[in-house]
Amino acid sequence: MGEMTSGPPGVPGTRTSAVLGAGQSGFAITKFDALLAWARKYSLFQYPFVTACCGMEHMATAGARYDIERFGAGAPRFSPRQSDLMWVVGTITQKQAPALKRIYDQMTDPKYVIAFGTCASCGGFYDNYTTVPGIDKIIPVDVFVPGCPPRPEAVLDGLMLLQEKIANGDREPATVMPRELPPLVQLRTGGDTASALRGGAAAGDNPKGR
Repeated sequence: MGEMTSGPPGVPGTRTSAVLGAGQSGFAITKFDALLAWARKYSLFQYPFVTACCGMEHMATAGARYDIERFGAGAPRFSPRQSDLMWVVGTITQKQAPALKRIYDQMTDPKYVIAFGTCASCGGFYDNYTTVPGIDKIIPVDVFVPGCPPRPEAVLDGLMLLQEKIANGDREPATVMPRELPPLVQLRTGGDTASALRGGAAAGDNPKGR
């Protein structure tokens, strides 16, 4: 018995493997880049940069109901030198911006950032001079999780999206799209929710609508 899976050559994270035999016998071959991406995907050490009320939803993901540990990303590290995933949870003010940038610079490479909630993504309803209108003004963001606050299910969707991007070697920013579009959006798109989600995934790289 043999099984082989392959992808386009030269693409980071492409899995090419062959397994022979059954049970405990046989062997497997793969690319080193794919093996490294697989290891990074399931060994994320998070640094929670929590500043506001979204912290409650972030803590809920660590409980028994959602259990973020099953994704290999539940171990918090409160030293940036031991972390590779920064969760920016809540509002970032202009005074906090230099500290956020300094902590990001001290994190180990490769490092990833998730903007947790509307305030971290675009400033939220704090439309004033004291609030940073999105942390992507300061540091690069890999995944935006919109919501005020986002549900724990959306948070886990954002984590799985990041893991998929790590496996594929994709560093372009992405946004967690809603499971169902609001009625007004469905009206504008003629009710074709599937195509609207596909179009929104491309346009949703910018959650601010700018």
